[in-house]
Amino acid sequence: MIARRFLPLLVDAVAWAAGLHLAVLIRYEWGLDERGEAVLVPMILLAILLQAGFGYAGRLYRGRYPFGTLDDVRTVWQTVLATTIALLVLDLLLPGSRLPRGAPLVGGLLALVCMLAVRLVWRLRLDARYRPDERVATRVLLFGAGSAGRNLIQSMRYDPRGRYLPVGVIDDDPRKRRMVFYGVPVLGNRNDIAAQVSRTGATTVVLAVANAAAELVRDIRDLATGAGAGFLVVPSVTELMDRELNLRDLREPEVTDLLGRRQIDTDLDSIAGYLTGKRVLVTGAGGSIGSELCRQIHRFAPAELMMLDRDETSLQAVQLSLDTQASLTDPSLLLASLRDVDRVREIFRTRRPQVVFHAAALKHLPLLERYPGEAIKTNIWGTLAVLSAAAAVERFVNISTDKAADPVSVLGYSKRITERLTAYVARRSPGTFLSVRFGNVLGSRGSVFTTFSAQIAGGGPVTVTHPDVTRYFMTTQEAVHLVIQAAAIGRDGEALVLEMGEPVRIAEVARQMVELAPSEVEIRYTGLRPGEKIAEVLFGEGEADVRPFHPMISHVQVPPLDPEMVRGIDANADPALLIAELARLCAVPAESVRRAA
Repeated sequence: MIARRFLPLLVDAVAWAAGLHLAVLIRYEWGLDERGEAVLVPMILLAILLQAGFGYAGRLYRGRYPFGTLDDVRTVWQTVLATTIALLVLDLLLPGSRLPRGAPLVGGLLALVCMLAVRLVWRLRLDARYRPDERVATRVLLFGAGSAGRNLIQSMRYDPRGRYLPVGVIDDDPRKRRMVFYGVPVLGNRNDIAAQVSRTGATTVVLAVANAAAELVRDIRDLATGAGAGFLVVPSVTELMDRELNLRDLREPEVTDLLGRRQIDTDLDSIAGYLTGKRVLVTGAGGSIGSELCRQIHRFAPAELMMLDRDETSLQAVQLSLDTQASLTDPSLLLASLRDVDRVREIFRTRRPQVVFHAAALKHLPLLERYPGEAIKTNIWGTLAVLSAAAAVERFVNISTDKAADPVSVLGYSKRITERLTAYVARRSPGTFLSVRFGNVLGSRGSVFTTFSAQIAGGGPVTVTHPDVTRYFMTTQEAVHLVIQAAAIGRDGEALVLEMGEPVRIAEVARQMVELAPSEVEIRYTGLRPGEKIAEVLFGEGEADVRPFHPMISHVQVPPLDPEMVRGIDANADPALLIAELARLCAVPAESVRRAA
């Protein structure tokens, strides 16, 4: 260990001896007498002492920088420069015979070249040692020479036990042709994938573009599989959140990749301003949206994150996703039903949340069409219980749905009514009360994605209601990211509508998922269900798409609805009568509401 510590100093000492000696020999045309040797030897010793002194002061020889690294090289040239300047000054000031003029400068330059050459050889030797074993590692082509691709190449190249060996990079940018990253060359564009798979022996193509458009993912996948290679992708930036990309993140494509994913421009300062150091409550915390809300809110260091749900198992799951050492005795977990008005009121009185995200709801459209009274009890009365208890909070965010725009289903009616109830409370409370509206969330529990996955696992058929049905889709991470951003910029009583991109045909979702299946699966059409539209809309009649603050968030005005108009509903009445009553309440004009108030 001691010998290893002094090895860099020994290398640099020899470099100075060789550099100064060679500089003097060149000056005297390779003829050096005894007198010259007598002057040279003390100067070499002085140079070594100066190099050691400056190097020790700069921590070059104290083990701070691994030998041959960029930090080591930077400190080496700084130390050699200081030593050279000191030699020049001392050579002028010391009495007696001096070195030839310029010899310290030339000698310092030659010494630096020697030092760097030794370090380069050492680095190349280490690189060869750390290279994955070609006999067992999977040979991969990477598509994308951006930051994600370069990080992956570096991780793959310097892991001796790594599973992947990069043999080339593919990129459509002509400016990157013939470039080399960590010893791995750029071999062409996407049209060259098949040829390069054959030439390099690659068995896998990795799409190293963190926010690739769906068309690009599908195109590269088709080119890779057509060439007989496997296909892997990196997660989106939203999935990675604040952590660095690593090789464990590589995975096979999912339907979310094939349908499209986007990078969301987030104003972190505005988000931190209303979450950091605040007491935050999330209702429905065990659900897909609620749990992702908890995970993303947790990043902003709230003073307290309270997670409320009536499902104890789901509560435990979201808690473990935040802290694997947490226990069910943690006070952040609140087991309660929104239908229990007294319990909700007690939670707000004792825990005093400042920011509330209300994500608890019943959402399965066919079931709610059969049991509209349950939608009234949970979605409407449950929301009203939370709104009444939350009158003093600083910010209240009601999670709504695109089905609330021109609703025709029980789910849409109930969610539209909650938007209007939220707008009513907004006019009578000091805090900011708003709703956030978005469409289908891929990967959420009970979504079409979950249904199709189960049907494919069972061998099919995959059932689609109608070949022309379209829906708006987002990943859970994207939706929640925009919900949190929307809550930062939303104004009192508004509904904020998240940009969902172009609507996607459900039949196309089914086709993409079936293509990923290991065996052939039938797609069968069953007909539209009660309360189901061919196409959803994000804006209702009279609502304008206005985006004053964020390019992916629209603001629409919501007419308020007096809570007294929903409290007297008989939730146990005939389902058909209940559905008609919900439709009537959604149509109550704002003028009538003001008169009722």
